[in-house]
Amino acid sequence: MSARRGVVRLDGRRVGVIEEREAGTRFSYDAAWLATPDRLPISLTLPLRPEPFDHRGLHPFFENLLPEGWLLELSTAKLKISKDDAFGLLLATCGDCIGAVEIVDATGSAT
Repeated sequence: MSARRGVVRLDGRRVGVIEEREAGTRFSYDAAWLATPDRLPISLTLPLRPEPFDHRGLHPFFENLLPEGWLLELSTAKLKISKDDAFGLLLATCGDCIGAVEIVDATGSAT
């Protein structure tokens, strides 16, 4: 399996990286974000800390960013992504999520 990565942004500012791992996913805040005076966590369930957050599958915070219902059907058909590929859906659909958090595929992102 080739590992996929996404850059996580809050209000357009890079805060960390989410990575696909064999046993699930890992989210880590960037050291630069943790050193920023006006830093905020992306979620109360992902408080600021230097240690990564490992989770089997997607952490519920990220899972809740994914499309559901008819939008999931439309997204998976249009993007040709399996409904079982939650990480792929995250990278493909969360570059322009509702709210302040966005996830951009790290291979196509400058920062």
